[in-house]
Amino acid sequence: MTLSKPNQIIYPDSDGQPMSDNTQQFRWIVLIKENLEVLFADNPDVFVAGDLLWYPVEGQPKIRIAPDAMVVFGRPKGDRGSYRQWEEDNVVPQVVFEILSPGNRLKEMTKKQQFYDDYGVEEYYIYDPDSNDLNGLRRVGDRLQVIEEMNNWTSPRLGIRFVLTPETLELYRPDNRKFLTTQELEERATAFQRQAEQERLRANQERERAERLAARLRELGIDPDA
Repeated sequence: MTLSKPNQIIYPDSDGQPMSDNTQQFRWIVLIKENLEVLFADNPDVFVAGDLLWYPVEGQPKIRIAPDAMVVFGRPKGDRGSYRQWEEDNVVPQVVFEILSPGNRLKEMTKKQQFYDDYGVEEYYIYDPDSNDLNGLRRVGDRLQVIEEMNNWTSPRLGIRFVLTPETLELYRPDNRKFLTTQELEERATAFQRQAEQERLRANQERERAERLAARLRELGIDPDA
Protein backbone atom coordinates (compact mmCIF):
# COMPACT_ATOMS: atom_id res chain seq x y z
CA MET A 1 0.00 0.00 0.00
CA THR A 2 1.30 3.45 -0.95
CA LEU A 3 1.37 5.84 1.98
CA SER A 4 0.73 9.52 1.38
CA LYS A 5 3.43 11.97 2.36
CA PRO A 6 2.78 14.45 5.16
CA ASN A 7 0.79 17.45 3.88
CA GLN A 8 0.35 15.73 0.52
CA ILE A 9 -2.91 16.78 -1.14
CA ILE A 10 -5.07 13.83 -2.15
CA TYR A 11 -7.22 14.00 -5.27
CA PRO A 12 -9.58 11.00 -5.02
CA ASP A 13 -10.43 9.13 -8.19
CA SER A 14 -14.00 8.65 -6.99
CA ASP A 15 -16.54 10.92 -5.37
CA GLY A 16 -18.49 7.99 -3.99
CA GLN A 17 -21.44 8.67 -6.28
CA PRO A 18 -22.82 6.06 -8.70
CA MET A 19 -22.23 6.59 -12.41
CA SER A 20 -25.96 6.51 -13.04
CA ASP A 21 -29.25 6.24 -11.16
CA ASN A 22 -30.94 3.82 -13.54
CA THR A 23 -30.42 1.71 -16.65
CA GLN A 24 -31.81 4.32 -19.01
CA GLN A 25 -29.42 7.01 -17.82
CA PHE A 26 -26.50 4.56 -17.99
CA ARG A 27 -27.48 3.52 -21.52
CA TRP A 28 -27.42 7.12 -22.72
CA ILE A 29 -24.09 7.85 -21.05
CA VAL A 30 -22.53 4.80 -22.72
CA LEU A 31 -24.12 5.62 -26.10
CA ILE A 32 -22.68 9.15 -26.15
CA LYS A 33 -19.28 8.31 -24.69
CA GLU A 34 -18.63 5.24 -26.86
CA ASN A 35 -19.79 6.87 -30.10
CA LEU A 36 -17.59 9.89 -29.42
CA GLU A 37 -14.69 7.48 -28.85
CA VAL A 38 -15.37 5.95 -32.26
CA LEU A 39 -15.78 9.36 -33.90
CA PHE A 40 -12.35 10.52 -32.73
CA ALA A 41 -10.61 7.14 -32.76
CA ASP A 42 -8.12 8.26 -35.42
CA ASN A 43 -7.20 11.49 -33.65
CA PRO A 44 -4.59 10.79 -30.94
CA ASP A 45 -5.08 14.23 -29.41
CA VAL A 46 -8.75 13.95 -28.48
CA PHE A 47 -9.48 12.51 -25.05
CA VAL A 48 -13.00 11.23 -24.33
CA ALA A 49 -14.16 10.12 -20.89
CA GLY A 50 -17.29 9.18 -19.01
CA ASP A 51 -17.92 9.85 -15.32
CA LEU A 52 -14.32 10.96 -14.76
CA LEU A 53 -13.57 13.44 -11.99
CA TRP A 54 -12.24 16.74 -13.30
CA TYR A 55 -10.12 18.84 -10.94
CA PRO A 56 -9.63 22.30 -12.46
CA VAL A 57 -7.59 23.89 -9.67
CA GLU A 58 -4.37 22.54 -8.20
CA GLY A 59 -4.41 22.40 -4.44
CA GLN A 60 -8.21 22.48 -4.29
CA PRO A 61 -9.43 18.86 -4.27
CA LYS A 62 -12.92 19.89 -3.19
CA ILE A 63 -13.37 21.79 -6.46
CA ARG A 64 -14.30 18.94 -8.75
CA ILE A 65 -17.03 17.53 -10.94
CA ALA A 66 -17.63 14.32 -12.91
CA PRO A 67 -19.46 15.03 -16.18
CA ASP A 68 -21.43 12.11 -17.56
CA ALA A 69 -19.28 12.49 -20.69
CA MET A 70 -16.61 14.97 -21.69
CA VAL A 71 -14.39 15.64 -24.67
CA VAL A 72 -10.98 17.30 -24.47
CA PHE A 73 -9.27 18.46 -27.64
CA GLY A 74 -5.51 18.82 -27.42
CA ARG A 75 -4.89 16.04 -24.89
CA PRO A 76 -3.68 12.52 -25.67
CA LYS A 77 -5.76 9.42 -25.27
CA GLY A 78 -4.96 7.13 -22.37
CA ASP A 79 -6.14 5.95 -18.99
CA ARG A 80 -6.48 8.40 -16.13
CA GLY A 81 -7.73 8.09 -12.58
CA SER A 82 -8.97 11.67 -12.82
CA TYR A 83 -8.51 14.69 -15.05
CA ARG A 84 -6.18 17.07 -13.19
CA GLN A 85 -6.16 20.12 -15.37
CA TRP A 86 -2.75 21.46 -14.28
CA GLU A 87 -1.21 18.14 -15.37
CA GLU A 88 -2.91 18.40 -18.78
CA ASP A 89 -1.27 21.62 -20.00
CA ASN A 90 -4.18 23.40 -18.28
CA VAL A 91 -6.50 22.37 -21.13
CA VAL A 92 -10.15 22.74 -20.14
CA PRO A 93 -12.61 20.04 -21.30
CA GLN A 94 -14.31 21.83 -24.17
CA VAL A 95 -17.55 19.80 -24.35
CA VAL A 96 -19.52 18.13 -21.56
CA PHE A 97 -22.76 16.14 -21.45
CA GLU A 98 -25.15 15.49 -18.59
CA ILE A 99 -27.96 12.92 -18.75
CA LEU A 100 -30.72 13.67 -16.28
CA SER A 101 -32.48 11.16 -14.10
CA PRO A 102 -35.45 11.50 -11.73
CA GLY A 103 -32.93 11.94 -8.91
CA ASN A 104 -31.45 15.12 -10.35
CA ARG A 105 -32.48 18.29 -8.56
CA LEU A 106 -32.69 21.82 -9.93
CA LYS A 107 -30.19 23.04 -7.32
CA GLU A 108 -27.70 20.35 -8.33
CA MET A 109 -28.03 21.11 -12.05
CA THR A 110 -27.71 24.84 -11.40
CA LYS A 111 -24.46 24.21 -9.54
CA LYS A 112 -23.15 22.12 -12.42
CA GLN A 113 -23.99 24.81 -14.94
CA GLN A 114 -22.24 27.41 -12.79
CA PHE A 115 -19.18 25.15 -12.51
CA TYR A 116 -18.95 24.65 -16.27
CA ASP A 117 -19.49 28.35 -16.82
CA ASP A 118 -16.83 29.39 -14.31
CA TYR A 119 -14.16 26.96 -15.49
CA GLY A 120 -14.33 27.55 -19.21
CA VAL A 121 -16.37 24.79 -20.86
CA GLU A 122 -17.26 25.75 -24.43
CA GLU A 123 -20.35 23.58 -24.96
CA TYR A 124 -22.67 22.01 -22.40
CA TYR A 125 -25.50 19.66 -23.36
CA ILE A 126 -28.21 18.35 -21.03
CA TYR A 127 -30.66 15.63 -22.03
CA ASP A 128 -33.62 14.32 -20.04
CA PRO A 129 -34.64 10.97 -21.59
CA ASP A 130 -37.80 10.77 -19.47
CA SER A 131 -39.28 13.95 -20.92
CA ASN A 132 -37.24 13.84 -24.16
CA ASP A 133 -36.02 17.34 -23.41
CA LEU A 134 -32.70 18.60 -24.76
CA ASN A 135 -30.98 21.81 -23.73
CA GLY A 136 -27.64 23.24 -24.72
CA LEU A 137 -25.37 26.12 -23.88
CA ARG A 138 -22.35 27.44 -25.73
CA ARG A 139 -19.72 29.97 -24.75
CA VAL A 140 -20.20 33.40 -26.20
CA GLY A 141 -17.55 35.77 -24.97
CA ASP A 142 -16.74 34.80 -21.41
CA ARG A 143 -20.06 33.16 -20.45
CA LEU A 144 -22.20 30.20 -21.45
CA GLN A 145 -25.41 31.20 -23.17
CA VAL A 146 -28.50 29.16 -23.98
CA ILE A 147 -28.81 27.74 -27.50
CA GLU A 148 -32.32 28.77 -28.46
CA GLU A 149 -33.06 25.97 -30.95
CA MET A 150 -31.49 22.59 -30.28
CA ASN A 151 -33.33 20.52 -32.88
CA ASN A 152 -30.93 20.00 -35.81
CA TRP A 153 -28.23 21.88 -33.92
CA THR A 154 -24.68 20.98 -34.96
CA SER A 155 -21.97 21.17 -32.33
CA PRO A 156 -19.23 23.56 -33.47
CA ARG A 157 -16.56 21.52 -31.68
CA LEU A 158 -17.74 17.97 -32.32
CA GLY A 159 -19.49 18.33 -35.65
CA ILE A 160 -22.29 16.06 -34.43
CA ARG A 161 -25.94 16.91 -35.08
CA PHE A 162 -28.76 16.67 -32.54
CA VAL A 163 -32.18 15.65 -33.84
CA LEU A 164 -35.23 15.54 -31.58
CA THR A 165 -37.96 13.21 -32.78
CA PRO A 166 -41.31 12.98 -30.96
CA GLU A 167 -40.02 9.89 -29.14
CA THR A 168 -36.31 10.38 -28.52
CA LEU A 169 -33.03 12.13 -29.25
CA GLU A 170 -30.94 11.03 -32.22
CA LEU A 171 -27.33 12.05 -32.76
CA TYR A 172 -25.54 12.00 -36.11
CA ARG A 173 -21.86 12.06 -36.96
CA PRO A 174 -20.50 14.58 -39.50
CA ASP A 175 -20.82 11.89 -42.21
CA ASN A 176 -24.52 11.62 -41.25
CA ARG A 177 -24.13 8.19 -39.67
CA LYS A 178 -26.35 7.78 -36.63
CA PHE A 179 -24.98 7.08 -33.15
CA LEU A 180 -25.72 3.40 -32.51
CA THR A 181 -25.89 1.29 -29.38
CA THR A 182 -23.57 -1.68 -28.94
CA GLN A 183 -26.48 -4.00 -29.74
CA GLU A 184 -27.31 -2.07 -32.92
CA LEU A 185 -23.65 -2.15 -33.96
CA GLU A 186 -23.55 -5.91 -33.39
CA GLU A 187 -26.76 -6.40 -35.38
CA ARG A 188 -25.35 -4.31 -38.22
CA ALA A 189 -22.05 -6.20 -38.18
CA THR A 190 -23.93 -9.51 -38.26
CA ALA A 191 -26.02 -8.30 -41.21
CA PHE A 192 -22.87 -7.24 -43.08
CA GLN A 193 -21.27 -10.62 -42.39
CA ARG A 194 -24.37 -12.42 -43.60
CA GLN A 195 -24.45 -10.31 -46.77
CA ALA A 196 -20.74 -10.89 -47.37
CA GLU A 197 -21.25 -14.63 -46.97
CA GLN A 198 -24.16 -14.59 -49.42
CA GLU A 199 -22.03 -12.67 -51.93
CA ARG A 200 -19.21 -15.20 -51.47
CA LEU A 201 -21.57 -18.14 -52.06
CA ARG A 202 -23.05 -16.42 -55.11
CA ALA A 203 -19.56 -15.79 -56.53
CA ASN A 204 -18.62 -19.43 -55.93
CA GLN A 205 -21.78 -20.62 -57.68
CA GLU A 206 -21.06 -18.37 -60.66
CA ARG A 207 -17.49 -19.63 -60.88
CA GLU A 208 -18.59 -23.27 -60.69
CA ARG A 209 -21.22 -22.64 -63.39
CA ALA A 210 -18.60 -21.04 -65.63
CA GLU A 211 -16.22 -23.96 -65.07
CA ARG A 212 -18.93 -26.50 -65.95
CA LEU A 213 -19.77 -24.56 -69.11
CA ALA A 214 -16.11 -24.38 -70.10
CA ALA A 215 -15.72 -28.12 -69.56
CA ARG A 216 -18.78 -28.83 -71.70
CA LEU A 217 -17.45 -26.63 -74.51
CA ARG A 218 -14.13 -28.50 -74.45
CA GLU A 219 -16.02 -31.79 -74.72
CA LEU A 220 -17.60 -30.38 -77.90
CA GLY A 221 -14.17 -29.43 -79.25
CA ILE A 222 -14.65 -25.72 -78.61
CA ASP A 223 -11.96 -23.69 -76.87
CA PRO A 224 -13.82 -21.53 -74.33
CA ASP A 225 -10.83 -19.19 -74.13
CA ALA A 226 -10.65 -18.50 -77.84
